[in-house]
Amino acid sequence: MATTPRFSTTRLKQITLFGYFSLLFYMPFWLIIVSDDTALSVPLTLAFFTLPLLFPMKGLVQGNPYTYAWSNFIVMIYFLHSLTTLWVSADEKLWAVGELILATTMFIAGSYYAKYRGQELGLSIRKKKE
Repeated sequence: MATTPRFSTTRLKQITLFGYFSLLFYMPFWLIIVSDDTALSVPLTLAFFTLPLLFPMKGLVQGNPYTYAWSNFIVMIYFLHSLTTLWVSADEKLWAVGELILATTMFIAGSYYAKYRGQELGLSIRKKKE
């Protein structure tokens, strides 16, 4: 007996794109404009924290389930950055929580979108032959 997913793939795509574009604007705003930390220059900050998010943009906007799946590896950068910042920087805990929420939102919704959309398209991971 197959059950229907709780969220439609359209809704999961919207949630993922919300998390994605929010991270895309949140990170430079926080690290360049708000933060007083001058450890990295502006170009280096953009290269480390914005450039990785630009790689999956086309596939995410087009709704490619494969891109949604592998973009989760990129989201782990932001997930780990937020947890590290929570651990070491008392001044930026609120900003790190925001990053953690956005990264987690994108990760979970993107994972389910890739799964359900892949099923809709008839894509599957082949099992090993025994």
